[in-house]
Amino acid sequence: MECYKFKRAQAVWARGREEEMNCELAFRAVIPAGAVELHLAASSIYRLWINGRFVCAGPARAAHGFYNVDEIPLSGKLTQPENVAVIEVVGYNVNSFDTLDQPAFLAAEYLQGGQVIACTAGEGLNIHELKQRVQRVQRYSFQRAFAECYRLRAENRSFYTESAWENPQQPLNLAVQPGKRFLRRSVRMPEFKRLSAKALVETGRVDFQPIMPKPVLSWETKSLGNTLKGYLSQELEERLSDEGQSMAFLPSQTALPGQPFPLPLENGYGLYELPFNATGFIRLQVSCQHPCTVYLMFDEVLLDGKLNFLRMNAYNLFKYTLDPGCHDILTFAPYTMKYIQIAVKGEAVLEELGLVEYKHPPVPRRVKLSGDMELEKICRAARESYLSNAVDVFMDCPSRERAGWLCDSFFTSRVEHVLTGECLEERAFLDNFLLAEKFDYLPEGMLPMCYPSDHNDGLFIPNWAMWFVLELEEYLERSGDRELIDRARPRVMGLVDYLAPFENEHGLLEKLDGWVFLEWSRANDPDVVQDVNFPTNMLYMRMLEAVAALYGEEGLREKAAWMRKVIRERSLQGTFYTDNERRTESGLENPGNCTEVCQYYAFFTGTATREEDGALWETLLRDFGPRRRELGLYPEVAHANAFIGNYLRIELMYREGLYQDVVDNIRGYFAKMADLTGTLWENDTPYASCNHGFASHVIYWLAGIYGVEEEKPSAAT
Repeated sequence: MECYKFKRAQAVWARGREEEMNCELAFRAVIPAGAVELHLAASSIYRLWINGRFVCAGPARAAHGFYNVDEIPLSGKLTQPENVAVIEVVGYNVNSFDTLDQPAFLAAEYLQGGQVIACTAGEGLNIHELKQRVQRVQRYSFQRAFAECYRLRAENRSFYTESAWENPQQPLNLAVQPGKRFLRRSVRMPEFKRLSAKALVETGRVDFQPIMPKPVLSWETKSLGNTLKGYLSQELEERLSDEGQSMAFLPSQTALPGQPFPLPLENGYGLYELPFNATGFIRLQVSCQHPCTVYLMFDEVLLDGKLNFLRMNAYNLFKYTLDPGCHDILTFAPYTMKYIQIAVKGEAVLEELGLVEYKHPPVPRRVKLSGDMELEKICRAARESYLSNAVDVFMDCPSRERAGWLCDSFFTSRVEHVLTGECLEERAFLDNFLLAEKFDYLPEGMLPMCYPSDHNDGLFIPNWAMWFVLELEEYLERSGDRELIDRARPRVMGLVDYLAPFENEHGLLEKLDGWVFLEWSRANDPDVVQDVNFPTNMLYMRMLEAVAALYGEEGLREKAAWMRKVIRERSLQGTFYTDNERRTESGLENPGNCTEVCQYYAFFTGTATREEDGALWETLLRDFGPRRRELGLYPEVAHANAFIGNYLRIELMYREGLYQDVVDNIRGYFAKMADLTGTLWENDTPYASCNHGFASHVIYWLAGIYGVEEEKPSAAT
């Protein structure tokens, strides 16, 4: 963590509008050629254009009250004697898992020879509102802010390209926004590489039916206006969900054109496929002779050959109302997709379609796999899953959430060290949990389940806070960074103090508050997860061991040893460990619930060992795994899901040096994912996210088995 101080720039926004929801403003300057750097920080997100060409987007996220400063060299971009630089900023001002609910601002200064030549709250930089973004629209998802909807006007095109732009409006009045603490960006700038659509899959006609109110996603009706900020139904200017559900797509029976572009569309659509399930800013070039409307829909997979923009419980449908002319469109925020569908109401020509990728820059290492094509494909999918989920914090998925989840980060951080030899992003991720002065809406001592995020509904996962401590233990081994570990001590001991009152007469946690979460399987059903949940207590036991190791708390080590004895006595029923005990009038009773993931928690935490539980180990090794469901083995033991059950399973085999079993399980679980999307998934079916950061952990295992080598430069490089 390194503090940053601007030379002259101040944080500014349009006067009195810093808390408006979904407010987009543009900051314009004319910059001379030469060695110029731009230093900026913003809330919520920004993107930069030079002479009408996209340069970059950001910022890197930080804890509440802190803002990372990007330092961007512009020399190669300044191709004219006078160059138009435009910084667009959107202030969301809603609680989310992706961006923080903090007042909007921009602090920016252009420097040449170390001298400020233009800055916010100074000379040479003006603020404008082009009124192109439709402000009152639906949220994109429960976890992210707003969907995108624009009205692109012809008179605004020269704003980005003409230094002598004739201003049809006066710049807005600025107001300085106080209380900003700036940090120098500690993670690398992401990669912004163009990716073109691979193929045109289908074309056809669109029947634009009368727009009637249609069902909306459940989170919009249950939470919006209570604990979830956003525009209510009666406040909306556009209702994208209704429009999307009012279209009927009628495939053409004629052959597809030989080339995917240009594609003339008159009340029609084109469905395109990208080379893989990619993440970034959707870009399209559209020309039209008359006003028209373009709808942009996308998703990671097709369902029965069709694109369902609601599949992910998000609104993967954006709208652009166009004046006549040629339009270069780029989504403001990044999204994830393998398929993009363009629908035109009216008449237009789609000239180009693709993505500007938004992901971690190239890494220096790769796994040595000696030409095994299937493992190579799985490893590429894991690599893509890492790069797209490691832009500034370790994310769960780059699509519906873009959230920095604990537990996920335990696994993803191992991959960073394999691919880069560093813990750069992991340190930034952990630092955010330490920088925050407090976590609003959460009980004292508890950590947020994901961060930087807002949790207005008070929801937290006590299990994920325990994984934070386990990650600290491994981080110290990887990095040797004792300074961060010592700064983390108050947070860790606060968590210990929070959990202790939930211990029952046997020393086990009982009736924990919050969302007791293990994985998406039977193990998380209400009748299984409470009252005394044994996998949770196994994790708690392991957490106490980690605290003892980190801070020399020997009393906690003794407590963990006692817990292990009690858990084994109460959970182990015959060969298998059971999941829970329920509190009844006569005391605690074991209902006999038994899940696969419980067994893996037992071995992972050291509650079970291969020596003490040999029969269970052999049963898990030989009879469980990718084909158990198909073979119908042990139906009384509820199946595990991808995260974290299948991962714990492979991790256990890896620890024991059973490398052939590791490789066989990797093939069994992940080959189909790599084939279908080129990324690895949240679940073992394409039901939810098909690109999840933790899934890149496959690289960690394969690197441990086959080794790593320096990445060879691509032909393009």
